[in-house]
Amino acid sequence: MDDHDRWIRNLVYRRFIELGRAPTLAELTDDLGGDAEPALQRLHEGHALVLEPDRAEIRMANPFSAVPTPHRVEAGGRSWYGNCAWDAFGIPAALHVDGHVTSTCPDCGEPIEIEIRGERPIHTPGGATGSRRTGLRTHASRIRRPLTASA
Repeated sequence: MDDHDRWIRNLVYRRFIELGRAPTLAELTDDLGGDAEPALQRLHEGHALVLEPDRAEIRMANPFSAVPTPHRVEAGGRSWYGNCAWDAFGIPAALHVDGHVTSTCPDCGEPIEIEIRGERPIHTPGGATGSRRTGLRTHASRIRRPLTASA
């Protein structure tokens, strides 16, 4: 990636943050002129972002998802979707702001609610997982349990 494409990638991220969503090709064309679509294609080919399969619109620019996912983030007065639970944690970290992550346990489907303060997850009674009877460690152990021959 050359300096020009790096500048365009950074523009995409700035616009994502300013707008609270992915900038559209039309919006980027306003910023970049006729270079917008070829630039997005180059960034896609270089794995700097992912475009929709059928058009030059941004689907994701890690950690941000342009489409709704189960991983919702409230941070810096805006809402975003993360591509996965780990990306959801990455949004407040990337913005250097406190936030709130809402997700679900992929194993049992229970809601997971986690506050991020000072770039660290904060346990709140009954709030870390949305359940008073299980803790975040329980959810993590379900996800990371070893595979067995019967699994």
